[in-house]
Amino acid sequence: MSVEAELIVPAELGSSVMLDKGDAMAALIQAAPTLLESVQEAPSLLEKAQGFLLVGGPVVWILLGFSVIALSIVLIKCWQFALLRPESQRDVQQALMLWREGEHVQAKVVLKRSRPVSELVFIAMRGVLNVREDMNLLKDELDRVAALRLNQLRGLLRPLEVIATLSPLLGLLGTVLGMITAFQKMEAAGNQVDPSVLSGGIWQALLTTAVGLAVAIPVVVVHSWLERKVERVAALMNDSVTQVFTAVKIPVIERLEHEELKRAA
Repeated sequence: MSVEAELIVPAELGSSVMLDKGDAMAALIQAAPTLLESVQEAPSLLEKAQGFLLVGGPVVWILLGFSVIALSIVLIKCWQFALLRPESQRDVQQALMLWREGEHVQAKVVLKRSRPVSELVFIAMRGVLNVREDMNLLKDELDRVAALRLNQLRGLLRPLEVIATLSPLLGLLGTVLGMITAFQKMEAAGNQVDPSVLSGGIWQALLTTAVGLAVAIPVVVVHSWLERKVERVAALMNDSVTQVFTAVKIPVIERLEHEELKRAA
């Protein structure tokens, strides 16, 4: 290959690079108006949201506050369930398997007592192994701890239920108030009634109903989901503790009968 050919190749590469840069600049210049339009549209969306809040009046502001409270509660509950993992049963199943095999001490060791179901199972195992402990007192203690842990899991669910119930009612109230205002304007106009006044008043009134339903529907769904999780935890508590009493090799039933006969005597 000659020296002249070697010099031509870099020149061609340089020109192609310059063309690529020129094409990129041209594409950027062509896209600039679109970018400017998108930037200009952002404030308009914000202005529309502010307009909806102003049109809806105090009812929409209240519903907006309800939505913020509901979102905060949902995040707190999701964090609580993710931290406790109350439906996890891996350690409980392992403990019950060891319990059936007679390895009672090891069964208590594998339990993670920070979880509600595991805590109940640990209390049941400890009470059954303690020969001196009254079985009726043990069951009362299990009922007390179970009720306490379930109440902690149900915490903040009642406010969600209240928000889900009140949001549609507040939206309906805003609609009724808006319709009253629209008909008052029609009455004040007298014979020169403008249909746009009535139509504008109606859509402004219906806006509050739409906002109320938009707040209530997801809150109802999340509340039902969380309530179902609590019910599942309660069922797991009952099932796991019952397995402790039915699978133990110590004759618990005979102890109960002996205690009852002892009290009767």
